[in-house]
Amino acid sequence: MSSQPLPGPVARPSLPLDPAKLWKTARDFEAMALGEFLKPMFQTVEVKKNMFSGGEGEKTWKPMLIEEIGKQIAAAGGLGLAAPLHDAMLRMQEGKS
Repeated sequence: MSSQPLPGPVARPSLPLDPAKLWKTARDFEAMALGEFLKPMFQTVEVKKNMFSGGEGEKTWKPMLIEEIGKQIAAAGGLGLAAPLHDAMLRMQEGKS
């Protein structure tokens, strides 16, 4: 067992944040989550036997492609995670002031 103390509460910002920045943060989080949801789908695609395989370049660029697909899905409405996240961030900010 570790005798290290548990981390304390998360520090909230002292100044009110810009609502547009909060919304962008919520959208970015949703895009990141969507990218994580998509990763397993792309891992099941067999590219070595395909005559259009991208080789090492494909390995390098595939994570960025998945990230961009997640961003596009989020920009088109996504799963609806951004709105509740934005509301929660606003409530946290209001609780501080």
